[in-house]
Amino acid sequence: MTTSRLSHVPVALASATIDSEESRAFFQDRLRLYIGWVSALTIGFYLLTSTNGAVLGFGFLVEPVSLLHLAICVATGGVWLMTRRVTWSWPRLLIIDGVTLVLTCLLFAGMGAAFALGDNDYVVDPVAATMIGQLSCMSTVLTRAVALPSTPTRTFWLGCGAFLPQVVLSGYVFYISDLALPSTMVVTQDVAAYFNLLNTVGWCGVGLAVSTVGSRVIFGLRAEAAKVKRLGQYALEEKIGEGGMGVVYRASHAMLRRPTAIKLLPPEKAGEESIQRFEREVRLTAKLSHPSTVAIFDYGRTPTGVFYYAMEYLDGLNLEQLVEASGPQEPGRVIHILQQVSGALTEAHEIGLIHRDIKPANIILCRRGGVPDVAKVVDFGLVKAVLTDETDATVMVTSQSILTGTPMYMAPESIKGEQFVDGRSDLYALGAVGCHLLTGKPLFPSGNVVEVVAHHLHTVPAPPSQRGAPDVPSDLEAVLMRCLEKSPDARFPTARALTQALSLCAQSTPWSLERAEQLWETAPTKRELDGHPSSISAGPLPTMAIDIGDR
Repeated sequence: MTTSRLSHVPVALASATIDSEESRAFFQDRLRLYIGWVSALTIGFYLLTSTNGAVLGFGFLVEPVSLLHLAICVATGGVWLMTRRVTWSWPRLLIIDGVTLVLTCLLFAGMGAAFALGDNDYVVDPVAATMIGQLSCMSTVLTRAVALPSTPTRTFWLGCGAFLPQVVLSGYVFYISDLALPSTMVVTQDVAAYFNLLNTVGWCGVGLAVSTVGSRVIFGLRAEAAKVKRLGQYALEEKIGEGGMGVVYRASHAMLRRPTAIKLLPPEKAGEESIQRFEREVRLTAKLSHPSTVAIFDYGRTPTGVFYYAMEYLDGLNLEQLVEASGPQEPGRVIHILQQVSGALTEAHEIGLIHRDIKPANIILCRRGGVPDVAKVVDFGLVKAVLTDETDATVMVTSQSILTGTPMYMAPESIKGEQFVDGRSDLYALGAVGCHLLTGKPLFPSGNVVEVVAHHLHTVPAPPSQRGAPDVPSDLEAVLMRCLEKSPDARFPTARALTQALSLCAQSTPWSLERAEQLWETAPTKRELDGHPSSISAGPLPTMAIDIGDR
């Protein structure tokens, strides 16, 4: 929600997370729940009254009290449907909340007064009759306080508006009715009416006090929960991903209001080795400055010991989602994406870092500075530093006997568990990503893990032109097939060499900005793809750890 829309929201309601879509949706959901309760009870009592029509006389159903009862059923049911079928903005939700409460209680008070003043034989005591409206009003106000997160101030004033019709109409009934007074009482009708009115005001006051205190407690608990969702200057908003090394949330900076992605290390994974890996991921990623590497903004830990770091939020599609939504990609676009990724790997490899989990899901295609098709490499959680004089073997990201990666994109030497895996393993994975983009299918059939691993070790992959992509230029195909050589020595020696080879392809001319804009206009948004997990990442081939210590 934008700031202009927030300006219409009461300041007391503007908690740390109220400007998020998650908070707005939560409020609407609880409003629907509360109105649904009131509507169900009201309709239930109306049906019960209707079944008693034979005793009371069916004429009772067309009397004012029954018509008002029916009006409440229709009004609350209508509001329930409105909140169920339509997504409302914050200002409109607050209006619906206030108007519904006051209007419902007005109709309840009117129903009690009509019952007391009706021309019938089954109402003897007007005071008892008005209690119908009073009890209904109190139930509605208390139900709202329990179900709906609201500041105590807002609950108090809305409660005053809700109870006022009951007090006014009850007073009117008491003063014009012949109250049944015991023979032992010597007070006048006016005095009796006055004391009954005080009784009504007292009970309404009790309902107002209980609802206000209840809102204060419930709203306070929600505010505390919102504080828990704050990490320093960042407020968490919604979960956007989860990987082997943590959970990622969309967040915003309290002062800059800049969308940010926050990665957390869950407490259950916060062992000594996991903490070292997590901190190492931050330090290593922060060294990288290539435009196609995700930028790190901040790092820290919460008072409860939860580690986190803040990075740029990428509102785009990963390559896996792109292929699932749009199918095989044009060769020119594939070259453009691979050049950016190989450029990011060039910087990483030249300072001694290997990514080790290059795959479509870890490459995000997004807009940056108004330019479409900007590729970003993410998730350096499995990054490995090549042993140098400055690298301490005791802080390696993974132990020497554990192999980590995604089977669909693992180089043969990684599967074999060779000790000195280098940057050429990333080039193998990038070649597999390129084939996936061109053909719309993984490099090898996605059977079980053992089959996929065996294919990487022993099966020479068919070229993209033989796998459903006949229009792939031969020079691009040759580059990809060289990346996919089983022996690292047969591949490009460096990521820089791969970048140069891609630039020599016939279709390596600068990717058309106009064509990229056309593709982005028809591409699904990230939110449209939320809840639609990738068939590959959701299947039996996740990022995995293989213990090779006993081989």
